[in-house]
Amino acid sequence: MKNIALIDYGAGNLTSVRKGFSAVGAYLYSPSRPADLSHAKAIVVPGVGHFHATQALAGPWMASIRAAVADGTPLLGICLGLQWLFESSAESPNVPGLGLLKGMCTRLPDSQKVPHVGWNALTITRSSRLLAGVDSGTQVYFAHSYAAPVTTDCVAFTTHGRDFTAVVERDSVFGVQFHPEKSGVAGLRLLENFVAFVGSVAVTSR
Repeated sequence: MKNIALIDYGAGNLTSVRKGFSAVGAYLYSPSRPADLSHAKAIVVPGVGHFHATQALAGPWMASIRAAVADGTPLLGICLGLQWLFESSAESPNVPGLGLLKGMCTRLPDSQKVPHVGWNALTITRSSRLLAGVDSGTQVYFAHSYAAPVTTDCVAFTTHGRDFTAVVERDSVFGVQFHPEKSGVAGLRLLENFVAFVGSVAVTSR
């Protein structure tokens, strides 16, 4: 599959994300301007590091991504990209998130090692298109210091000092706090599920 837009705002691990999607038969392009999203079958927002980096998406990029989602275009946020789906982050309170999901991301407790880097088990709380074929208890790879709260949009959480959202899913909006491209077979299954969903949307509504 082609025409999946990978957003490059200077904070993403684009090479590894591309390799992950390539392994499941999808090939991503990075649009050079917001208007290029009009042809995207889906949008992927990756990211590592400080929430302030998402400031680069303020203005036209944010407006174009919101418009695409409103039109039914599937959106997947990875790591920092998931946090950006929420309203804000305590890491950079003056930088607004995309605001598609309610809540603020906060720092993990200092009672545990922060940043949280390594493998943690998913606790799946309800049926999910993104997690089809992935069992509760599956280990996936995390690397972060801030995390989103567990809300009604959470379909899987994990624990590092406190419970936090690991996977969100609402309509055509998806997000994962971990790195699926670094999470072995389970991560590739998740990417495969996303690509399959994108294909179903392309057939039924585009």
